[in-house]
Amino acid sequence: MTASTTGAPAIRVQGLEKAYGKISVLRGVDFEVERGSIFALLGSNGAGKTTAVRILSTLLTPDAGEASINGFDLATEPAQVRESISLTGQFAAVDEILTGRENLVLVARLRHLESPGAVADDLLERFVLTEAGDRRAATYSGGMRRRLDIAMSLIGDPPIVFLDEPTTGLDPERRIEVWRAIEKLAASGTTVLLTTQYLDEAEELADRIAILHQGRIIVAGSLDELTRLLPPATVEYVEKQPSLEDIFLTLVGDRGPEDTSGAPAAEPGKK
Repeated sequence: MTASTTGAPAIRVQGLEKAYGKISVLRGVDFEVERGSIFALLGSNGAGKTTAVRILSTLLTPDAGEASINGFDLATEPAQVRESISLTGQFAAVDEILTGRENLVLVARLRHLESPGAVADDLLERFVLTEAGDRRAATYSGGMRRRLDIAMSLIGDPPIVFLDEPTTGLDPERRIEVWRAIEKLAASGTTVLLTTQYLDEAEELADRIAILHQGRIIVAGSLDELTRLLPPATVEYVEKQPSLEDIFLTLVGDRGPEDTSGAPAAEPGKK
């Protein structure tokens, strides 16, 4: 695998269209994703986000349009595209019978990597799962499974990772765990295309945001650029009360990234 022209976008999409019968899901989608950045495809349920990701990962064939991934043409070089990417879907695809470490070792062996144990240990450390590495994945919380799933997708060091609604169904603490993991991906040079329906997620993570609505990109840019599309805010001084999320994270934040002891939490006033 070669290609990846320096300076060229990691992902370039032009005029992408897809319909299921008479229902048009994508109606001419265009966007570019710079290398090493986090790009959020933001839209409500049914907007076409997952369809776009499935096309770009070669799981679906578009009706029209073209795209290049890591310098490879989606239509004529699908094998090279698949070698350049990794996909994490909306539900964690871990084997619950295996331990976290065994899941990682299995994928490393399937990809014919040298020292699969060392690969697994490195990823467990990167995703703060070392202490839980020898536990069966069935005992993991939703956030831990998500982190393990993303870690598995990184085996083989793909330059581009698709994350399709990675925090769906997670509580606030677990969502933030996954956010930190995604930020580490981009910091290491990996290009991340993230689909989400959560406004705060796109605001927190993305270098650039594209809003997909009724099968079309209606606006794209950085958060600052999108903010400037609206009239200037009127300055008012109000007393700001802490949000429920602020309260929740303050109360539980001293327990660390994950309580892996398995012991039930004490009720207020009990020891």
